[in-house]
Amino acid sequence: MKTFPESEYHVSFFDESGYVRKLCPVCKVYFWTQNPDQKTCEEATSQGCAPLTFIDNPPTRKRFSVGEMREAFLSFFEKHGHERIKPYPVVSRWRDDLYLTSASIVDFQPYVTNGIVPPPANPLVVCQPCIRLVDVDNVGPTFGRHLTIFEMGGHHAFNYPDKEVYWKDQTVRYHHEFVTKELGVKSEEVIYKEDVWSGGGNAGPDLETIVRGLELATLVFMKFKVVNGEFVELPIKTVDTGYGIERYAWLSQGSVSCFHAVYETLLDETLKMAGVNQIDEKLLTRIAEFSGMMNLEKTSNRKRARLKIAEQVGMSVEELNRAMLPIENVFAVVDHTKCLAFMLSEGVIPSNVREGYLARLVLRRTHRLLRALGIEEKLLDIVDKQIAFWSKDYPHLKEMRNEILETLTVEQKKFKQTLKRGGSLVKRMAQGLKAKGITEIPTDMLMQLYDSHGLPPEVVAETAKEEDLTVNLPEDFYGMIAKSHIQAPIKEAETHSELEAKLSGLPPTRMLYYEDPYLQKFEANVLQVVDDKYVVLNQTAFYPEGGGQPPDQGFMKFKGGQTEVTDVQKVGNIIVHVVKGTVPKRKSVVTGTINWERRNSLMKQHTATHVLMGAARRVLGQHVWQAGAQKDVDRSRLDFSHFRRLTLEEMHKIEELANKTVISNIPVETS
Repeated sequence: MKTFPESEYHVSFFDESGYVRKLCPVCKVYFWTQNPDQKTCEEATSQGCAPLTFIDNPPTRKRFSVGEMREAFLSFFEKHGHERIKPYPVVSRWRDDLYLTSASIVDFQPYVTNGIVPPPANPLVVCQPCIRLVDVDNVGPTFGRHLTIFEMGGHHAFNYPDKEVYWKDQTVRYHHEFVTKELGVKSEEVIYKEDVWSGGGNAGPDLETIVRGLELATLVFMKFKVVNGEFVELPIKTVDTGYGIERYAWLSQGSVSCFHAVYETLLDETLKMAGVNQIDEKLLTRIAEFSGMMNLEKTSNRKRARLKIAEQVGMSVEELNRAMLPIENVFAVVDHTKCLAFMLSEGVIPSNVREGYLARLVLRRTHRLLRALGIEEKLLDIVDKQIAFWSKDYPHLKEMRNEILETLTVEQKKFKQTLKRGGSLVKRMAQGLKAKGITEIPTDMLMQLYDSHGLPPEVVAETAKEEDLTVNLPEDFYGMIAKSHIQAPIKEAETHSELEAKLSGLPPTRMLYYEDPYLQKFEANVLQVVDDKYVVLNQTAFYPEGGGQPPDQGFMKFKGGQTEVTDVQKVGNIIVHVVKGTVPKRKSVVTGTINWERRNSLMKQHTATHVLMGAARRVLGQHVWQAGAQKDVDRSRLDFSHFRRLTLEEMHKIEELANKTVISNIPVETS
């Protein structure tokens, strides 16, 4: 990972407020503090820089629920000139590279951050529900420092070469004022730790803020685009902040875990369902203080961490496990069931591909946890409670309640069938391994069994034991699986990286097809010709390939000749025409003519796809989303998500409704 010099982090606010820069002897990272005698960065991590010291001892002026903290954050930045915008969905369907919204900046990548479109407001503030699955194995043991679903408060400013809104110094000042004046934390308790952030194709230096051991926010100064592993400076410098709303609420309550702060009565009800009634609060508080050590990081080991905590509280590891595993499992269940409710409310259908794969991963991990607690049959009850609990803030959950519960019912049946088939499959594999003298099922085979057959490693371990084979399950197994599936595979046609480099410096192409979809002929200036094959114009009516629609074809006439346009592609915000034959000269004028018969057919097919999609949603439910489409001149294909095969009756209903819509001759409008 690239490192940055002190100058990237040193802001005027630190000098004015008496902050000094120090190196933490434990984690070897620089941090800024108002206390010159401070020894460590005080972050409660697996390296053990410090314990959590706010449990039963909150540093804020008053107690905040999650909803109150969300409103406090949004209102504070509204008062400071930020426009409040609505959160985006948790399924990032506007992204080609990601399936789930993992941070508030994801809302604006790549279109705003790369300068393709303006932001919805500048500066703006948003409270974005996020899903992050790479830390799924940490959920529970770290007492809520890690969650699969959480709310990220983001205040963002987009600084253009000709207009700076605000940058590093003001970002730190805003954070400090919010924490100290709005929440009442003493200034000397706020520590700023240096780091480097990279995600979604962007990167930059960042400051992580820590209060009493808990990391609360990350202030990223996003100034680079990551191209082939290299940092390339962006013309737009983005203030990308992430405030953990649940963590701030936890800090303000000083509760024993973040789950107690977030889920309130819902956590109590789930503990009761699981028969976890007698909890030693003093012991729980003591363990909570050291829970940061349970974080699975590159150099950490959970068994060693558990041993250290056992020593701290004066118990054996076995006693500690007996006391803590059921509670940690309940923590993870309340987190995972909320995550499932949000994913399914946006039409994600558990499957073996894309975001459906990730939903299935969360569901099957939840099933394992419920099984360990002896309450497998309570899944729907808990999810229903989640829907009721969060609907006041997110009404779409209530609207989708029946579809969420029906999807889960169908998926549970499928999983039971998978487990039935899985036993014999594992036995066959075990016999093959034993024949080769192998006594342990390797990790890559466990991952293959999960990936290809949906078999959780714990289930594999049970069958393997019967066959006298051992399973050494990696502590971060589900995180490893999630990491390999959170990003979409890059399609070769979408890379265009070499061509993009040759087009740098050119202005965006004016897209005439949006201004007048029926424009068949136009004039334009040639801005660039690349490799005697690619022609870039200042404006075009040729529609590029996109959204499952093939590109326009036609020809260009110019002084001294004519050339055929065989393909049209969009590279960033530039339209590139692939031509065959004589190439026009740079700076010359061309007349472009669209093959109108072809375009007209494609437009009709495109409209028909939308009509069919609308009919499918009316007949099957609002969970139905387009999963892919391919339009052509004489036929088209539509793929959509649904949790079971269509019946003949459903197909007829969709067809009938779509045809009725066409016959009604409704005016077609684009927006």
